[in-house]
Amino acid sequence: MGADRSYAYGAAAGLLGDLLLGDPRRGHPVAAFGRAAGAVERLLWRDHRGWGALHTAVCAGGAVALGAVAERAVRRSPAASVALTAAATWAVVGGTSLAREAGAVGRALRDGDVEAARARLPHLCGRDPQALDADGIARAVVESVAENTSDAVVGALVWGAVGGVPGLLGFRAVNTLDAMVGHRSPRFLRYGWASARLDDVAGWPGARLTAVLAALAGPDPRGAVRAWRADAGRHPSPNAGPVEASFAGALGVRLGGTLSYGGRVEHRPVLNGAAGRPVAVTDIDRAVRLSRRVGLLALGVTAGARLLWKGRGK
Repeated sequence: MGADRSYAYGAAAGLLGDLLLGDPRRGHPVAAFGRAAGAVERLLWRDHRGWGALHTAVCAGGAVALGAVAERAVRRSPAASVALTAAATWAVVGGTSLAREAGAVGRALRDGDVEAARARLPHLCGRDPQALDADGIARAVVESVAENTSDAVVGALVWGAVGGVPGLLGFRAVNTLDAMVGHRSPRFLRYGWASARLDDVAGWPGARLTAVLAALAGPDPRGAVRAWRADAGRHPSPNAGPVEASFAGALGVRLGGTLSYGGRVEHRPVLNGAAGRPVAVTDIDRAVRLSRRVGLLALGVTAGARLLWKGRGK
């Protein structure tokens, strides 16, 4: 069995493992990486971009190196290579946990328990839940499902197809570092700059593939393409813009607008404003179903592309 077939089988097994098992309640590898990155931050932190870049290089580079060593150790055993790729894929993708958290908020809203929905929302995104009513919570969930489909599933599969296990671990490391230090708080405005910019670069191909697949798999492909072309560039994030706009058009809803993070109010452009309607609670389940279809399509596209590309080089 060639290395590329081993990767394809392992990635499929890892995504199936995530679908069946989700994330472990304790001892998740990404949480362990987060603790290690936090320790490095406490050691290196200075209010300076250079120290932040060193932090990014140490943490992301360490994850890539760990993946390379592990992949090299099993390269002579196809079964072990499949198992390693499956374990790495399962560790870095988070589609099932995303769906579960979104579903929990949706159920609370359907039951009319807005306070329970507010209490659950921080498990999914960083919005200030007390500033949101039921419609605002539903919109936040759909936006989070869209963005995290790219960050937690498709982007990882893209970099896994490019770089194998090191690519999988490296992408998740970069994405985790951005979540930890890549925001614009006074402490991390300079220190987190390198992590945020590297996450923008690493997320670029996965975000575009997510937007394409959302258009193909959604109920309104033309609406998705129209919203992507018209509104994606107006979003402050170069990667969230295409993804959220495509999801908005595919689902026929309006996303974006005023939101609050950590007491800071942002006024973002409305996506699919001309053709979309306000987000309803029922759109949460529609977004989750679309996210799952996109993830499965991304597996087929990325694994197939790796097989075809490597096959041409032989």
